[in-house]
Amino acid sequence: MARGLKAALPNKGGKKEAKFDKPQNIKATLKRLLRYMLAYRWQLPVVAICVIISALSGVAGTYFIRPLINDYIVPLIGQQSPDLSGFISLILTVAAIYAAGVLATWAYQRIMLNISTGVLKKVRIEMYQHMIHLPLKYHDSHTHGELMSRYSNDTDTLREMMSQGVTQLFSGALTLIGVFTMMLVLSPLLTALVVVMLVVMVLAVKKIGGRSAGYFIRQQRELGRLNGYIEEMTSGVKVVKVFCHEDKSKEGFDALNSDLREAAKNANTYANVLMPVMNNLSYVNYALVAAVGAALVIGGRFDLGGIGSFLQYTRNLSQPISSISQQFNSILNALAGAERIFNLIDEPLEVDNGQTSLVNAVEDADGQLSETDHHTGIWAWKRPLEDGGYQYVRLRGDVRFNHVSFSYTPEKEVLHDISFYAKPGQKIALVGSTGAGKTTITNLLTRFYDINEGSITYDGIDIRDINKQQLRSSLAMVLQDTHLFTGTVRENIRYGNLQASDAEIEEAARLANADYFIRHLKDGYDTLITEDGANLSAGQRQLLAIARAAVNNPPVLILDEATSSVDTRTEALIEQGMDKLMEGRTVFVIAHRLSTVRNANAIMVIENGRIIERGDHEDLLSQHGRYYQLYTGSFEME
Repeated sequence: MARGLKAALPNKGGKKEAKFDKPQNIKATLKRLLRYMLAYRWQLPVVAICVIISALSGVAGTYFIRPLINDYIVPLIGQQSPDLSGFISLILTVAAIYAAGVLATWAYQRIMLNISTGVLKKVRIEMYQHMIHLPLKYHDSHTHGELMSRYSNDTDTLREMMSQGVTQLFSGALTLIGVFTMMLVLSPLLTALVVVMLVVMVLAVKKIGGRSAGYFIRQQRELGRLNGYIEEMTSGVKVVKVFCHEDKSKEGFDALNSDLREAAKNANTYANVLMPVMNNLSYVNYALVAAVGAALVIGGRFDLGGIGSFLQYTRNLSQPISSISQQFNSILNALAGAERIFNLIDEPLEVDNGQTSLVNAVEDADGQLSETDHHTGIWAWKRPLEDGGYQYVRLRGDVRFNHVSFSYTPEKEVLHDISFYAKPGQKIALVGSTGAGKTTITNLLTRFYDINEGSITYDGIDIRDINKQQLRSSLAMVLQDTHLFTGTVRENIRYGNLQASDAEIEEAARLANADYFIRHLKDGYDTLITEDGANLSAGQRQLLAIARAAVNNPPVLILDEATSSVDTRTEALIEQGMDKLMEGRTVFVIAHRLSTVRNANAIMVIENGRIIERGDHEDLLSQHGRYYQLYTGSFEME
């Protein structure tokens, strides 16, 4: 927790970094998004047609101002009984054009909403499916808040871009082209004047919009950091309170919140300035065109209806420019988010070249194993041979570490030349100071990480040759930090074996001595667990975790501080259940309470990544070494 607080606090006395994260490859990101959208290839042409109709209806409708004024309004001025039939007919034509534009606008927005939600559904599914298969190293190096930001902030900006940004950009561009074309038709001279002002407006958009885009990207980054900090503090609120860390955590939050405020302030300052600047420049443009146009009309070089249409086009010209400038920022922001999503999807998956699988087996009279489709209670490793056949090796739980060295990072080796063995049915205890490397050994056995040197064999097979899922299905772990999922008690225990019957679940609970307290819950095994088991005590959560491991019925069991959260009486009950559970199984026990490892077949004392002592309880006490000091000192590890 302290490390998290320290990491979250800003550096004092230094200048804030002004460098922004920007989309690294806009073209590649857009092409990749287009591949998702091609799933709706039959709807996209309809969207394009509707956008064209919507954009051009406004352009065409504005042009009709000219004939309305020149052919009807001016000639009819002063007439006592004017014939309005032609005028009404033209008005109805204009109304029909605008109605078609409104209908087209509704249609493309509705279709794009369907496309954007469909694309995001696929992106989220792909992102989640990829994320859960990423190596543990990736999750260890990224905060939960940072990952959650991919599913919330980044996908939300992507949704806005696809549902609104792209179509508005396309519509704005068409409108701009259409308006400019009609202006050229009406008056090249006035159009030249507008172009000069247009250049000024584009320069303003480029200058202000570019600065705004950088800060919007920074805003997303700071928001992800803040979300990660909040998630960490809320999950560890008890630790914060018990160590009176409220003020310190508030300092960390204030610092991150200030960074977010600064980025948001700058982003929205430039974004909010852009619209007034564009509006005022458009007013200046309108005034200049009106003045010059009036002079042309007075001089007989332009008609009154033409200047009316041209002025309306001049006003309409600023709208697509403003729309394009606004979407420019949001699209850049969305593309930056899309890159972050694609970076997650492109992360290398766990490398798994293992070809050996775990199968149900039957044994004939000669002791030979063969594969079967039905459950027999006998499991075997199905190992491919060079000749195309298979060798079947009975799953017994024989684990051996042979000169294993490992490092999480190249600059620091965590384990140094570790060698030991665990025969089937043996209980192996790993003891030592915090950070000595005990949990790392179990991480290597489960292949959460792969070793740098040496080998680990499982029933004589190098675990790198065993399929990871098959390897892990033969193991069960009870971790120090228990995690329960939203659902019933029964569903949480069944998580260890999805095929387990209700009877097997209850038997596993009795084995872990959890059945008694479960039956005293309000709804027994159907009691709903929420918020990671907040309605249960720490000891009860640990008992459920042990029951979850028991229902898996594994040949190898790993207990990483499995009794650290229970009292002495509960610990004794668990040990009674564990003695039954451990019968015939290979068990690795990591413990700080040395009283829990006295009956282990072998105890290994690990310090600084090396095994410094090994033997059973009595042997190690007789050596008067590190184990003796720990055992006779306080019964607790340092």
